Amino acid sequence: MNKTELMEIIKNGENAYIEFKEENIKPKNLAEEFVAFSNSEGGTVLIGVSDDGNIVGVSDENIEEKIMNICRNNCIPNIIPTYEEINIDEMKVVVVNITKGISKPYYTTDNKYYIRVGTTKRIATREELMRLFEANGSIHFDISPVLNTSIKDLNMDVIRDYFFKYNTFDLYEEDKETVKRILINADILKEENNQVVCSVGGLLIFGNRPENKLPQNGISFAHFNGNEITDELIDKKVILGRLQDIAEQALVILRNNIKSPSKIKELKRDEKEEYPSIVLREAIVNSLVHRNYSIQGSKIRIFMFNDRIEIHSPGKLPNTVTIEKMKIGVSYARNPFLVKYMENMRYIDQLGRGIPMIMKSMKDLGAKEPLLYEIGEEFVIKIYTSGGLGGAH
Repeated sequence: MNKTELMEIIKNGENAYIEFKEENIKPKNLAEEFVAFSNSEGGTVLIGVSDDGNIVGVSDENIEEKIMNICRNNCIPNIIPTYEEINIDEMKVVVVNITKGISKPYYTTDNKYYIRVGTTKRIATREELMRLFEANGSIHFDISPVLNTSIKDLNMDVIRDYFFKYNTFDLYEEDKETVKRILINADILKEENNQVVCSVGGLLIFGNRPENKLPQNGISFAHFNGNEITDELIDKKVILGRLQDIAEQALVILRNNIKSPSKIKELKRDEKEEYPSIVLREAIVNSLVHRNYSIQGSKIRIFMFNDRIEIHSPGKLPNTVTIEKMKIGVSYARNPFLVKYMENMRYIDQLGRGIPMIMKSMKDLGAKEPLLYEIGEEFVIKIYTSGGLGGAH
């Protein structure tokens, strides 16, 4: 960073990625800032700048050593920053860059987990902390217990059919205690505080009405006659139920809303697919299996426009996964329980195969390359039609 860049940053003031601090800040408070940035998207701490943007400078000759000691001794796991000193009008400003952490969650020596929200830091809520642990692979939300549930919230007929087909034994031939133990071992049920309750994944795959206990479950679908969300709304539906049922229903709804262009060729109708069913199926199942179910109140959203289909899935990509890695098949099972059961039921062919298959299939049809990106707390995939600008019917 040069002097001009630094002056521009100071001029623009603090934001989600920039924090001003004076030299006399306590090590504990500085550690909290470093932890908050590491648990969020990273950021820069400017030491020697007051809250109102005035440059007050740093006089301590040992400031670099002190900062490195704070990162090493006051932050757990320790944080490795980049350090710069820039002189402005004979005053030294220290620039400490903190990257997005790869070993989340980070916390201070008094066992507090901070995150960055806007221009301030704050202690992470239970749900936010859960997501930090989940992002690091320390826990998996899909096998966490759902309070105030019991085996009665599960559809035993669906469970029996699953075990009979994939494990070749009949649950109905077992006594109640044995059945309970089998379901606990399968992570469909969980033992919590001397009670047996359903797991998140158990409800999502085998629940009677999963949305009653997990309102974030399901898909909201909307079809617009145009290419903008402000255009005429043609169809709108909320799809609920078990994940495998949602996948089937969503595919039917999408197919029913697609206008497939066709032309007469040698007295036969030549149908051209705007969106191959296998592409839609993969995109739907991917969103259901890999979304972040710890984000409550947010369903998967599917928008259909004349030129594209958008699937908005709650949750950022896990720590080690990037868009480019996804395109070549590198994946991470955020919800290994859901992956295992949906794979056994043949809804998933191979972990990591979905996105490359979608990209290749649409390329083979001559369509614009699907767009993958993150926005806020969502992962979005846009799949463009292979048939040009299709109209509504």
